[in-house]
Amino acid sequence: MKYFFLFILLCFFSPLLYAQQTDTVKLPVDSAALKPAAAKKKKETDTVKLHSPRKATIRSAILPGWGQAYNKKYWKIPIVYGALGTAAGFFIFNVREYTDARNAYRYKVDTFPDNDVLIKPKFRPVDPEGIRQYRNGVRQNVDYSVLAFFILWGLNVVDATVDGHLKAFEVNENLSLQINPSYLPQTRQAQIGLVFTFGKFRNTAGR
Repeated sequence: MKYFFLFILLCFFSPLLYAQQTDTVKLPVDSAALKPAAAKKKKETDTVKLHSPRKATIRSAILPGWGQAYNKKYWKIPIVYGALGTAAGFFIFNVREYTDARNAYRYKVDTFPDNDVLIKPKFRPVDPEGIRQYRNGVRQNVDYSVLAFFILWGLNVVDATVDGHLKAFEVNENLSLQINPSYLPQTRQAQIGLVFTFGKFRNTAGR
């Protein structure tokens, strides 16, 4: 059964191997014609090297969206400011609610009835204990809003850093995947090998 499996693999991959060998016929190359292509490739490589993920990180840390603009991911800028604006909006709303509830509680428990007119209308029918609980709950929401704002700011920095590294990552024609079937006489077993090529580096995985 093992020999039959190996035979099937060899029959399947032999046309591919033959085609690959056929395509590797050496032809005379005009060095002058290759110079513009080599210069273009060098220019592209220099352009990739000039892009710094560190600059993207620092710029996003200073001003949200600046790193995304540096990475030319302009469509992400409205998302960044939309998320930060939402967190800032919740913070402002909760701060106002906390201030109103705090003042209403103070006016409710003082001994000056004239101060009741200073209480916001929505707090007037509420007893002091209810106002106090609401005030404490809103105070927690203020803290959560601040925490969410800084988390979103940090995610903005992380996003710019990841995009910066991906933009600087070189993807060229040397990236390939090859399947190499083989047979081990010592163990009498068929084996399939996967060869990944990343630029000048190769990674082999066998099964």
